[in-house]
Amino acid sequence: MTVALMWEAKAVRGRGAELLEWARAQELAHDPQRRETFRAAQDRLLVITWWDADDVGAELPELPEPATDLVTRPVHRWRFESLG
Repeated sequence: MTVALMWEAKAVRGRGAELLEWARAQELAHDPQRRETFRAAQDRLLVITWWDADDVGAELPELPEPATDLVTRPVHRWRFESLG
């Protein structure tokens, strides 16, 4: 089964490049099958990682919370199971 973890944060205005640099520097305990980073208006950043997991509830490595002075709110996280 493939599980996708989505991590989305909104940088403090004008600090989107710094948040992007921070996110790209984050190493996970294990390498995912795939990892992609996206940006959007208003200094938003989205990181999606894909994992091979036996169980949708399996514990998987996730990006941590950035420093509070870099983001405007706590990170939003979602977990999706592939339906093929």
